[in-house]
Amino acid sequence: MGLVLFPGNGDVTSPDAQWSYTTFHAFRTSLAGAEGFDLDAMIGFGGDRSWDDVETSLRPLLNRPDDGGGTLTVAECTQMLPRLVEIVSYWRAAPAGLHLAPVEEAQALIEVLRICISQDVPVMFL
Repeated sequence: MGLVLFPGNGDVTSPDAQWSYTTFHAFRTSLAGAEGFDLDAMIGFGGDRSWDDVETSLRPLLNRPDDGGGTLTVAECTQMLPRLVEIVSYWRAAPAGLHLAPVEEAQALIEVLRICISQDVPVMFL
């Protein structure tokens, strides 16, 4: 069982981003680390730190349940895309073995966000 993020454009041939729940948690933990905080310390992830204490354009992706479907709006995609591109570029440039984030899955998510922005459709979670 896992998680799939895809453009809500009705086109079944559109690219998607796929993770197991474990890998998605690791991905989001890595993103939070890049933003300077511990995801597991946050409310909703076992901790008691409020999301009001965190400033990140990635909040729509980070502060949400893994399951239960849902969407990311075009505005949220537009907000998140530049920072996600910046983080993934940093991960790609890091020496081998230094960073264990799922870079290929992250790149797939970047592509999904770009499609959603260009076609004015939300990202769907399944």
